[in-house]
Amino acid sequence: MTTFGYKQRLFPVRSRISILFSLCCVLLRQESQAISLEDCCKDGQQRGAQREDCTSLPLISESNGCRIVQEQCCTATLEDIFCNQGIDMAKDQGACEALLSGSSCETKTARICCDCCLLGRLLQDQGLKCTSSLLVGHQCKMVSQACCSEKAPEDQNGSTSDTGGNSGPVSGVDNLALSDWCRGARCSQHCLGNGTCGCLKGYKLKADGRNCEDINECLLGSHNCLPGERCINTVGHYRCLREMSCGTGYELTESNKCEDINECELGTHNCAPHLDCKNLQGSFRCVPREQCGEGYIQEALGNCIDINECMSLAMPCQPGQMCLNTAGSYECQKNNINCGRGYHLNEEGTRCVDVDECQGPDAPCSGHGCINLVGSFRCECRVGYLFNSITRTCEDNNECRHYPGRLCAHKCENTPGSYKCSCTAGFRLATDGRNCDDVNECDSNPCSQECANVYGSYQCYCRRGYQLSDTDGVNCEDIDECALPTGGHICAYRCHNTPGSFLCSCPSFGYSLAPNGRSCQDINECVTGTHSCSVAESCFNIQGGFRCLSFECPSNYRRAGEARCERLPCDQNSECLALPLRITHYHLTFPTNIPVPANIFRMGLSNVVPGDNIQLAIISGDEEGYFSAQRSASGGSISVQRPITEPRDILLTVETQLWRYGTVSTFVAKISVYVTHDLSGTPISLSPL
Repeated sequence: MTTFGYKQRLFPVRSRISILFSLCCVLLRQESQAISLEDCCKDGQQRGAQREDCTSLPLISESNGCRIVQEQCCTATLEDIFCNQGIDMAKDQGACEALLSGSSCETKTARICCDCCLLGRLLQDQGLKCTSSLLVGHQCKMVSQACCSEKAPEDQNGSTSDTGGNSGPVSGVDNLALSDWCRGARCSQHCLGNGTCGCLKGYKLKADGRNCEDINECLLGSHNCLPGERCINTVGHYRCLREMSCGTGYELTESNKCEDINECELGTHNCAPHLDCKNLQGSFRCVPREQCGEGYIQEALGNCIDINECMSLAMPCQPGQMCLNTAGSYECQKNNINCGRGYHLNEEGTRCVDVDECQGPDAPCSGHGCINLVGSFRCECRVGYLFNSITRTCEDNNECRHYPGRLCAHKCENTPGSYKCSCTAGFRLATDGRNCDDVNECDSNPCSQECANVYGSYQCYCRRGYQLSDTDGVNCEDIDECALPTGGHICAYRCHNTPGSFLCSCPSFGYSLAPNGRSCQDINECVTGTHSCSVAESCFNIQGGFRCLSFECPSNYRRAGEARCERLPCDQNSECLALPLRITHYHLTFPTNIPVPANIFRMGLSNVVPGDNIQLAIISGDEEGYFSAQRSASGGSISVQRPITEPRDILLTVETQLWRYGTVSTFVAKISVYVTHDLSGTPISLSPL
């Protein structure tokens, strides 16, 4: 007899998992007691409430009738859930546009119930009877009547409209059953009339069918915040917050509007004590507390200065008169003999004589030497002063201006009769009073961590894991390595920032941190002995966990190896001859999101005979179309054609038929595929076992 062998294709990995062979148990179970159809229906209802696929439910009985009841009760529960979603949308939004894009049975059922509920509301608005004779389906008619009579008063029989989202009126018996169901369901918010849980506005039902979780309106874009406002999600609702600041002199109120700040009332102004504060929109003004009288002008500091009307007015006096300024006013006197500058009338008032400016209390030279001249005078100025022949006064000689860059090394400051040298920041004046010496600012510890003195200044720098603050350039701030653009590649699983560094962590079960402190390496529970498999079971390691495996050969088969069952002799029994010659069990494990297409399993003939014809097919386990089978001249292979994004356990049944010398031989491979979580950066091994 020709043997049919299998070859496995291994992916490249850091450490290759050894190949183990194990067989899943296929038992023909004899039920100890019969299961009623009511139990089959309850099981289908529970699985429908959990949104399971009604066409592939785990059977609780070998009875074909139980399978039919289980599937139909599951389908009915799912249709009720989807129908109630459509009714809720019609009641809350008054439209069904959100259900237009879908083509699944869930969307179609919800759309039908939504439209029929809107039809019932239309009958109510037009004053028509809720029991309309429109030729619509039975389910549509029940939904339409329930939505139409929702706000109607009680009828003569005492029945009321359904306000809880049911697809029709609920009788007293149904209400009692619903109460019992609701007490057992433990809905987190409220229980709907069709035996399902519902949520308040701003929440949505979780996958468990009982609890509710908050809807992030900001993430979904279902908020109504205006342009320039930022949406902030809250539990059950959201807030709109203005993004741009109001500017100086304004503050943002709780109503999200900008309001003027009254600095005068708050005392945040800087007006001098003798000035009063006057509030303005966005600012304030300091005004003098005392007002000057007529003939005076008020300066910026509030002082009153006399106005020289003789200078400010064009013609304050009549022609032939002389203007004399007085405090707060002026006087006009008749012109007499007009003596020139440096002269005055004699006592008789008949002629002009020289004025000795050097005499009298008002010395014109202000402490300098004075020399009287005819009609004038001259000052002998002290060192550091120069005589101005126009103003006839001794003016300070600005040495810094006359000798720029020659007196002081840095800055020159003029003083009356002399000058003074000073230095820029980072320097101090030398003992000669002219040059500047560098100041070592690091002696005063201005930096939070490390300091380096430079000529005229200093430079702060930080130790590894910190960065210098952009605000003051002195303090060191911790670098959040996990938040950097490359932070997602620092750790294989999760990154935790610490002062000046970071730490990586791995999932709490099934993994340990690698010696490099960043990667996660799988814990082989089968090697370490931390598994929970019994003595009769074999341990199979997968990424982040393990599986306990055991198998027995079905009837008409005998165990021929660690993972193989051989068919017993058939004695020309046609039914027995139709069974596979060999059933072999294999186990594969690989992470999610592996690149596709990817060959994961390869099989071939141990010896090839001319004329051999091989047919290869996946007969079960690939209902979602992740895998494909390819035939070759001497065998075939199984490959992943569509990305598998979620961890799951898949059992593929692959049937191979060999035509040789006119005889057909059938071989079956039971391939258990364990798809595990993909930890980015973690070495993952892919090995069929």
